[in-house]
Parts: sequence; C-alpha cells; structure tokens
Amino acid sequence: MPDYRHILLIKPSSLGDIVHAMPTCAAIRRAYPKARLTWLVKRQWAGFVERIDGVDRVWPVESTLTGWLSQVAPLRAERFDLVVDLQGLFRSAAIGWLSGSPLLVGFANGREGSPWFYSRRVPVPQSEMHAVDRYLLVAKALGAVESGTPEFRFRIPHTDYDEVDRLLSRSGVTAGMSWVAMNVSARWPTKRWPAASFAEVADRLQQEGCGAVVMIGGPDERADVAAVKGKMKTPAIDLAGATTVGLLPALLSKASLLITNDSGPMHIAAAVGTPVVALFGPTSEVRTGPYGAGHIVLTEPVPCRPCFSRTCHNSLPLECLRAVSPQEVLAAVRAQGSRRMVPR
Repeated sequence: MPDYRHILLIKPSSLGDIVHAMPTCAAIRRAYPKARLTWLVKRQWAGFVERIDGVDRVWPVESTLTGWLSQVAPLRAERFDLVVDLQGLFRSAAIGWLSGSPLLVGFANGREGSPWFYSRRVPVPQSEMHAVDRYLLVAKALGAVESGTPEFRFRIPHTDYDEVDRLLSRSGVTAGMSWVAMNVSARWPTKRWPAASFAEVADRLQQEGCGAVVMIGGPDERADVAAVKGKMKTPAIDLAGATTVGLLPALLSKASLLITNDSGPMHIAAAVGTPVVALFGPTSEVRTGPYGAGHIVLTEPVPCRPCFSRTCHNSLPLECLRAVSPQEVLAAVRAQGSRRMVPR
C-alpha cells in the first residue's frame, strides 16, 4: 500500500456536501495516519471545516475564477503526493491537475469533463446511493478499510459551547431547558416548505409545552425567518444571522430536535446525532437525506418527484412540499419525542 504523506482533499461546497465528505476524510486519515491532510474549501465554509477532526490544514479559496487561479502556484509549491477531488466538476478537477500531484483521484462519472483530468477514476455502480456512501467509494479505492458505521468526527472547541450557551441564555433558553431548532430556509425556492406551515407547527409545539422553538439560519436567511415569525401567534427565538457556520455543530448538538427543509444544517444535525424531521420536495432523500437511523423525511410522492429542479413545473406548484400538512410534521415530531426531547 502506498505511503501518502501529503494529501489534498478538494471539496469546496456546498455545506451539506462537505458534511457528506466527513466520513471519507476520516477513512483516509485512518488509512494514512502520518499524512498531512489539507482540505480545500470555499472561504465561506472554512470555519466549519476547521472543526472537522483529522484535517491538518484548511485551504480557503474565494469562489471566483480569479480566486481559484490565484491558488495554482501556492498549491504546486506544496508538492502533494495525492489529490482527491470529491467535487467532480471542471474547476475542482482542473485545480487538482494544476497542483502537479502525480496522483489525482476522482469519480468516473464526474461532470463537466472532470474525469479527463484524473489519473485514477473511481466507478460509481449506481446513481441511487447516498452521497456519503458514494464518497466512501473513493476512500476504499485508496485502500481505506471499512470500520463499520461511517464516522462524522468533529473537534468542537469548548469556546463554541460557551458561546452557544451565552446566545441561548440571552434569548431565554437556560441550562436544562428543552428546545427545538427550526430551519425554515433553503438555497432553492423549490426546497422551502410554506412559511405558514412552519408557523403553525412552531405555535403548536410551544403551546403544547414541547419547549422553545429556536429559528436558525444565516444572515441572508433573515427574511425567510421573519416571514414565519410574522405568521406566528407565539413568540419565537430568532438566531438567524447570530451564529457563524462554525458554531452550528455546537448549537445543533444541544437541540432536542431539528425541523428543517433539505439544507446544510439538516446534515450537520444528523452528523452530531440530533434527531431530524425533514421536508423534502424536488430532491431525493435516498441520495441526500439526513444520514443514519432515526430521522424522519416527509414528502408527497407526486409522479414528477424527484425532479432536482430549482423551478417547479407541476400544475400544482410545489405539490410535493405543500401537500405535507403541519399535522403530519407534528406527528413526526411526537414520534421523535419518544427518542429524545430533553437537552444534552
């Protein structure tokens, strides 16, 4: 087995995809414990990758062509002996090739012509497999032996937990209180369950004493959170824009449950062991659902689903999401409540 000492892992985005790549990172680290492992990622997600165990160096890039090209010379100077491209696009494969590494590994079915750059192509036997398992095919091709359940290993600093405790405490959630996280936004409009439905679920949970509902999200998701709060009859705690992406593992590890659209925070919650109730529309829960046992995915099985489209062409717009009722979500939350509705 080769003795790789300087490994570059290319997985720049998106947040959920980065979470999916964590078990592959862990497997490569286990196979090559003496190697220095660098993870190339878009700068906006660098704070999250810094908290992934096994990563020795985070290499942030700006998400522009100039930003990528400016990294060619510094990457070549590193003299990587193995580059792993999990993104599978022209830009990621090209930067891997330009790094000058003698071995560039990627998927045989990569998009945008990316396989042309690879010196080793990893076949994907079927399209209907979870992204976590698909990425692990690369680790196996590199000699990593399976160790049972895929590992999502974080190194969360105590300062993160302290900061989360301060944020929650200032919002009225004190130590020992149970609370439910709610993520009402998503990058694609077709992934968003209606604001009125989220509002009804949040109100019912708080009225029934299931704990406070804490809205999470990034700065650009404040409008979506405000739309839900505007339809609520009870007050919700709004942390949208109040936390960095690096704080999400610590924050979601303290939630009793996450109710969410298909999104990056959904995958982080699953990775830290927090039960998830997820609303799925145009995407496939088989390929990108919350990974692991014990999560619940709700959707309406309309014929056009999954379409993987950012624009809905159904005669009943977003039927796959809108047909899921607040009552169904509440029933799923109660089912999860038997697993864990107490804080950690």
